[in-house]
Amino acid sequence: YGGSGSKSPVPVVYMGSSGSNDSLLMAPPMGGGAPRCTARAAQTDLSRDEIATLESKSSHDLEQRDLKIDELQRGSDELRRQISSQQKVIEKSKEQLAKCIDVTKQLLIEKSAMEKKQCRQKCMQNRLRLGQFVTQRQGASFVENWVDGHAFTELLKKQEQVASEREEIERQRKLLQKRKPIGPAQAGKGQGAKAAAGQNQASGGLVTATTVQGAPNGGGEFVKPDSPKDTARLTWYEYYEQEEILKLRGQTLKKEDTDLQLELEKLERERNLHIRELKRIHNEDASRFNNHPVLNERYLLLILLGKGGFSEVHKAFDLKEQRYVACKIHQLNKDWKDDKKANYIKHALREYNIHKALDHPRVVRLYDVFEIDPNSFCTVLEYCDGHDLDFYLKQHKSIPEREARCIVMQVVHALKYLNEIKPPIIHYDLKPGNILLGSGCLSGEIKITDFGLSKIMDDDNYSPEYGMDLTSQGAGTYWYLPPECFIVGRNPPKISSKVDVWSVGVIFYQCLYGKKPFGHNQSQATILEENTILKATEVEFPAKPAVSPEAKQFIKKCLQYRKEDRIDVIALANEEYLKPTKHGGRASSSVAPTTPT
Repeated sequence: YGGSGSKSPVPVVYMGSSGSNDSLLMAPPMGGGAPRCTARAAQTDLSRDEIATLESKSSHDLEQRDLKIDELQRGSDELRRQISSQQKVIEKSKEQLAKCIDVTKQLLIEKSAMEKKQCRQKCMQNRLRLGQFVTQRQGASFVENWVDGHAFTELLKKQEQVASEREEIERQRKLLQKRKPIGPAQAGKGQGAKAAAGQNQASGGLVTATTVQGAPNGGGEFVKPDSPKDTARLTWYEYYEQEEILKLRGQTLKKEDTDLQLELEKLERERNLHIRELKRIHNEDASRFNNHPVLNERYLLLILLGKGGFSEVHKAFDLKEQRYVACKIHQLNKDWKDDKKANYIKHALREYNIHKALDHPRVVRLYDVFEIDPNSFCTVLEYCDGHDLDFYLKQHKSIPEREARCIVMQVVHALKYLNEIKPPIIHYDLKPGNILLGSGCLSGEIKITDFGLSKIMDDDNYSPEYGMDLTSQGAGTYWYLPPECFIVGRNPPKISSKVDVWSVGVIFYQCLYGKKPFGHNQSQATILEENTILKATEVEFPAKPAVSPEAKQFIKKCLQYRKEDRIDVIALANEEYLKPTKHGGRASSSVAPTTPT
């Protein structure tokens, strides 16, 4: 408002509620003077103290915000520093890990090189002791023949010497019988012979037409005179003494002959290992992967384990997972046509697709597959440190029932798993060579492998009533395949998981008796030509070794000729013979064979 008594009125400014001069108007002057400015505004409800308080609070909030920003900034800087520090630690750890991997790689290579050197030195020593392959000329060509070493030669000489001594003992026994004392009843009958012998000695030992008493028609015959030493009768004491000495010598020679036979069997087992090692070393030296390459930037190849037709298996070390693995390298022939290469790759990928989904303690795991170059690729498998069952049987001929039952029990457990997964799988190539034995701390465990011929029982191809068509007739190992796989007709034969059941029966029989039940000494070609398996209507059991009736009954159920009469996998797994309830003590302590050293 304007002050009273003032000549020039003071313009009145009205403040709005917001405290701003938002409405300024030019009012006309009173009395014709200059125009004056007026303002239109609203009165506020806040007092001056409240406004000061708000200003103070706002200032405090701003200070707190600035402090928070500074604190967050310091935290962000600290986190950046920590990240930078951790990155340096990570980089340093990576460098250390890379160094550790390099050191591990170098140590593994050095160890592998030492093992290779030792193996070759041992083979060179065994060449003279156990034998070696010698190139010999045969007609217009040269062939490699095996020549046994001095250990076999010396052992054969010892056996010949023992046989000669046994013949000498037998000759002395016959002479001893001639010098056997005459009993009291025979003394009178022998006086004439003694008198004739005395006359012969007096006449220089010549006998001319000596008449032997008791000869028919009073005739006589010429006899060869014996030396006085050989014909002199012994006393009963001397006779029993000589007889006992000969018996003891015979028993000693018999024991010596048994020991020599055991030593010969041991040498034969060593020779089998030696021949196997010679072939392995030869294949290893010829392999293009013998210089410890690292495949797929993680698999360090160490030593060659074995070689097949178009593949070789190496023991390797997974540098990423830090574990031993088996690398199976498939090598395609460069001269193959593209369609044959494609077919081989298709077959290998099919095996990989079947195998990669399997996860069971009695099945070898498949970890990885990758390409090496256009003509080779690799599958990475679980490593099993031991021989297969086929090699063990070649070394030991047979296995006691307790141990064989343990092996079969584990195989059936694996087959049950293959039949319970969806879709189920027929292994189709179950044989001792595809059953791997554990060693060391894993001694007693087995794992089945090689799913190259496996069949998938999916809904499109398999019928529970009829089975599925056998599209790969002729493949597989004939000794272990059932009769239905050999039927030739207009349509392919029908098969089911009972194929594996038959294989289990054959393997169990071979473990117990040391031979195959059908076609033991026949080749695969002979089995096919003579229809050996098609004629295998009934299994026969040898008298020795002794096998329990339960084991024989179990084998009979597996080897039923008609597949309709044969037990299936699920029922086989529930057999009383394999259950620990009936054979509790035996099952709990039974162990499978370990690999020979």
